[in-house]
Amino acid sequence: MRTALFTVIFLIIACLSPLCAQNETVLPDSLKQKMPVIEYKFNAKHLILPASLITVGAVGTAIDGMNDFHLFSRKSDVKKIHLDDYMEWGMLGWVFVCDLMGKEKHNWVDQLFLVTLAEGMNAVMTRTLKYTVKKIRPDGGPYSFPSGHTANAFLGAHMAYKEFKDSSPILAYSGYALALFVAGSRLYNNRHWVADVVAGAGFGILSVELAYLTYFPIRNAIARKINRKAAQNMVIAPTFNEQGGGVYFSYSF
Repeated sequence: MRTALFTVIFLIIACLSPLCAQNETVLPDSLKQKMPVIEYKFNAKHLILPASLITVGAVGTAIDGMNDFHLFSRKSDVKKIHLDDYMEWGMLGWVFVCDLMGKEKHNWVDQLFLVTLAEGMNAVMTRTLKYTVKKIRPDGGPYSFPSGHTANAFLGAHMAYKEFKDSSPILAYSGYALALFVAGSRLYNNRHWVADVVAGAGFGILSVELAYLTYFPIRNAIARKINRKAAQNMVIAPTFNEQGGGVYFSYSF
């Protein structure tokens, strides 16, 4: 009777465990995946806002007379706000500040890679345009278009939006208020035209969208390769003898 029972158990496990024949393991996904796969679905509609901002900024720069439109009256001498110089880079870490106050969509390691990738793209796009267009600043300085300060500020703001839009709207939109302050400061300090900051905001948002689009396919390809290798190194199989049955476990380092 006992022999027949163990025989039935053995057959059930063997039938439900195709990995036994392939020298792999049957484990829950949380245990089988050393590096979890995170699916990200790209939506082309997310590019409409940044594309629109960049277009408006480019048109404002290209058409003669458009740069005479200002949100603030220009003065030959202003008491400059220097906070924007610190916030330009501080905003890149805004998503990590929000992590302390809410439930983020992805862990801080993924966020770090995303911020780094987005900043790299942002720097390439804005710096290339600055040295190509060579637009003169309102105060007479060079390389006005687009605003790098504004681009970095909106990069950080949009990163927080992507991570918290589903869990905390307050945190998701909080970065935009800070980014608008940076943009306004660049105008007040006579360092940029309106077209510069509008385009800068567009490039900051665009760089985040491109970072998400680029990062997750690469990350998931690496994760799947790691998980396959881990599964091949592990074996779980049922065992049976006259004294009873059990489970055989082996892991190759």
